[in-house]
Amino acid sequence: MNVVYTFFMELSTRILPILGVFVPKIRHFLVERKNIFSVLTDFRATHPGPLTWFHVASLGEYEQAKPVIAALKVKEPETWIAVSFFSPSGYEPTSRKLQVGVDLITYLPLDRKSWAERFVAVLQPTRSIFVKYDLWHHHLQALKRRHVPTYLIAASFRPDQSYFSWYGSFFRRMLLQMDWIFTQNESSCRLLANLNIVNASVNGDTRFDRVAGTASQPMDFPMISNWIKGRLTIVIGSAWEEDMTLLIPLIQSKPEFLWIIAPHAMDTVAMDRWASTLGASSQKYSQWNTTQDSRILFIDNIGMLSSLYQFAYFAYVGGGFGKGLHNILEPLGFGVPVIFGKPRQVSKFPEATQSQAEGCGYSVTNTKELQAVVVKLEQPEFYSRAVAAAEHWVKANLGAATRITEHLSTSKATK
Repeated sequence: MNVVYTFFMELSTRILPILGVFVPKIRHFLVERKNIFSVLTDFRATHPGPLTWFHVASLGEYEQAKPVIAALKVKEPETWIAVSFFSPSGYEPTSRKLQVGVDLITYLPLDRKSWAERFVAVLQPTRSIFVKYDLWHHHLQALKRRHVPTYLIAASFRPDQSYFSWYGSFFRRMLLQMDWIFTQNESSCRLLANLNIVNASVNGDTRFDRVAGTASQPMDFPMISNWIKGRLTIVIGSAWEEDMTLLIPLIQSKPEFLWIIAPHAMDTVAMDRWASTLGASSQKYSQWNTTQDSRILFIDNIGMLSSLYQFAYFAYVGGGFGKGLHNILEPLGFGVPVIFGKPRQVSKFPEATQSQAEGCGYSVTNTKELQAVVVKLEQPEFYSRAVAAAEHWVKANLGAATRITEHLSTSKATK
């Protein structure tokens, strides 16, 4: 398998430039990685000394890394922090603005052996941390050859993953490269134990720390506050077309509510179509005329959503009917009950199942079920219980970032 994987990666580096001539996304993927090594070289020339490298797949994994980065910077202020992304959807919005505690943001090169060796050699990390699942064989091998302590945080495993299959020895070896694995739950630790991997511990989901931090210091939106003026407001976050199919009849049936709709993609055509179908007064945030008292506000900016939940009576989080449920913990961090479409692969989103068990999350499959949940949330006693459940669940799961950081620093001190 190692030989096949290496051959495939070598072949990819030759085929992708050809495909990039015809496919803009592939061309963008390659162009953005063109100057990686010169950027790393320049950075290390001006930033010598200890460096912790975090690798994330995209934006969601970066959100899980943020609390650990913040805690690590407090405990080890002399340590530089570098974050690499694989996906443009994570790199592009993150690289556009200053990231607290992060000193370098870069793409990860393709996992070609020579490139992985060069990446690690130039970056010279003194510690490497992978988040959740995005593991790359040759990069891990390059770290091992240099005896760089390597960790996996926020890991969440399922029995159907390749690590635990009959053909999974190649993937299992990547887990064996880890000095320690910090899992989100006990079931993940049990799966690792079945592979005789015992250098692991249950440390919880760092997203709870992240959402609690956002809720304690949300972004300020005075225009939105003035628009709401105490009226009941529903926030729809990361909406896909499938979600809006359910939501449009609900919005039309509830003219007494204000609605803030943040689409998954900044697609103005889709927003205009939804606005036309809704038939109610609406505006886009970037073109907002505050003299018009619309009851629907479309958010056509990136970076606002996580703080918008502060205005919600309840929230709906999208993606469940599509490629994957978005972060339902963000509204729950504000004590806001959350509704979402039932995920196609429930095992990938354990927080969805747990939120229902806790009494603060509600899974729906059609408009009728959605409206039935809303009727319940309009009942003061039911709503109060849901709010209390959200607050209790988030509070009970805080501290994962601190526990991880304590372990990292202790390991560093004993080496």
